[in-house]
Amino acid sequence: MENEKRFDEFNHTDEQSSNLEENTKEIHSEQEEMKLEREEEQVPSEIVEEDTIQQSAVSNESTLRSSNPKEKKSKGKMKGFLGMVSAGVLGSALTLGVAPHIDGLQGYFNSSAPANEGQSEVIEASGPVKIQPTAVNDSTSSVADMVEDASKGIVGITSMQAQQNPFNRSSSQSVPSGTGSGVIFQKDGDKAYIVTNNHVIENANEVEISLYNGEKTMAKLIGTDPLTDLAVLEIDSKNVEAVLQFGDSESLRPGDQVFAIGNPLGLDLSRTVTSGIVSAKDRSISVDTSAGSWELNVIQTDAAINPGNSGGALLNSQGQVIGINSLKIANSGVEGLGFAIPSNDVVPIINSLIENGKIERPFIGIGLADLAEIPRMYYADLPEDIKEGVIVTSVAQNSAAEKAGLKMTDVIVKINDTEVKSSMDLRKYLYSKVKIGDEIELTFYRGDKLQTAKLTLTSNNTGIE
Repeated sequence: MENEKRFDEFNHTDEQSSNLEENTKEIHSEQEEMKLEREEEQVPSEIVEEDTIQQSAVSNESTLRSSNPKEKKSKGKMKGFLGMVSAGVLGSALTLGVAPHIDGLQGYFNSSAPANEGQSEVIEASGPVKIQPTAVNDSTSSVADMVEDASKGIVGITSMQAQQNPFNRSSSQSVPSGTGSGVIFQKDGDKAYIVTNNHVIENANEVEISLYNGEKTMAKLIGTDPLTDLAVLEIDSKNVEAVLQFGDSESLRPGDQVFAIGNPLGLDLSRTVTSGIVSAKDRSISVDTSAGSWELNVIQTDAAINPGNSGGALLNSQGQVIGINSLKIANSGVEGLGFAIPSNDVVPIINSLIENGKIERPFIGIGLADLAEIPRMYYADLPEDIKEGVIVTSVAQNSAAEKAGLKMTDVIVKINDTEVKSSMDLRKYLYSKVKIGDEIELTFYRGDKLQTAKLTLTSNNTGIE
């Protein structure tokens, strides 16, 4: 019964419908008059329209009241219903207008924003390589996305050496002698540059590069630096898909997450990804190189680094190269001791190799050996209490050493005021404390006599100091 009553209240008689039509005409007439008045008086349209609607509603309500008492109740419910609809429409309009300006909802309304801003891309570069500021970690990007992008800039390197044909001694062929990894760090027009370890390509007569897309190409050697175990190669850029940037290795802290990408145990396991943390920074590791013994500054990490990873990238969580994987300690019972050359040490070397094809360092013009490595018979006249120093094994012609009068079997014990106990001590002083053109003083024993010699440092790219 209640439903039937409500249904009756929303049905009008023919007489009431007639009244509504007349009232509608009157409302339209009043609105036209008000419109004319508004144009003449230049009253804001929103206010006039509101007044017109209110006056029309009052007129309409009065007419309905006089025609049918039930219509009063019906009209009240209709007004309530229309009010609810109007409020809903207004609320939706406000929501759509305000929501795009709310920080948390901007992503749903900004259709012009890039779909994926974190992707790496090919970077054109013509000037020196630079260290990029380490970015703030973006929690919205996944490690898998970063690794996928970074892997496009990692290459496989196969070192080829000439081998004589056993059936025809007059001919030879290039055969693979070892594999390693490399990092594409610069693209300049039709050229792209790769950094790797010197020991990966040392003594190779050809170097083959395997790219991310499966293409293979031959590389040109730009320059090497055996002392820091770095080398730069050049390839055609047509198949290069991505270039990796160098991050700031000085900003690293023990505990920072890092990722190693390379080709452990050969190209069959190309672009293997391992993860770990920075175990320590600014470690000094003694290494024997083709240029002599050296103390290499490295980042220590527990990310798995195996043969074949050499020359690959050690990345931070933003995909920036913060080190070039170089070596590991592989003694029995030792785990998680891998080392990478810091990016801040790598960048000056590769820039110099691209510009000059070599690293210019101060040059004396002598070959060296640690005193402890030479049989006593070669320096029998040396005082018994002198047990440390370096012995001169050769003297280059027209060098500063020859001009200063140094000779073979001289034992150097001091450079300027710094004691020299090994060849590494002498190299470290030459390459970090003085520069080309500086004058130095060497203190040495010739037989049992202590002597000094002054000389001016020159530059040379030979393997001797």
